[in-house]
Amino acid sequence: MTYTSLDELIDRYGENMLIALTDRGDAATGLVDLDTVNQAIAEADAVIDGFLKGRYQLPLSEVPAQVPPLSRAIAIWKMHLYEAPKQIEAEYREAMTQLRDIAKGIIILDVAGVTPKTNSSQGVMTTDRERPLTQDSLKGWI
Repeated sequence: MTYTSLDELIDRYGENMLIALTDRGDAATGLVDLDTVNQAIAEADAVIDGFLKGRYQLPLSEVPAQVPPLSRAIAIWKMHLYEAPKQIEAEYREAMTQLRDIAKGIIILDVAGVTPKTNSSQGVMTTDRERPLTQDSLKGWI
């Protein structure tokens, strides 16, 4: 499942920017290279799925409104071969921050029919062992 599309990227960033980022051949065609765009979208979606899979069942039953802007920000950032402009970099960093918050459960996605995975109710269990270094065992060393 893809979270964004070429049309959404063109609406957000403009066709000229996409041509400048994707028309990388020896002879410029003046067209958007669909393979490059699709690869960037796939990579962005993989990043998003990586953050979501710990908390939500994938694929999502429907795409929440919060996710497509994140995919667009990551995809356009990935299309830059060199340093991205400050605005693109800021959008990318904000998208990654939001994804971390989603993974932590700070931001909850409104996905119908899919419930977040929950941890067991037992909490953390630890086993304590005898301390190998005590004041008595270190006599003469301290």
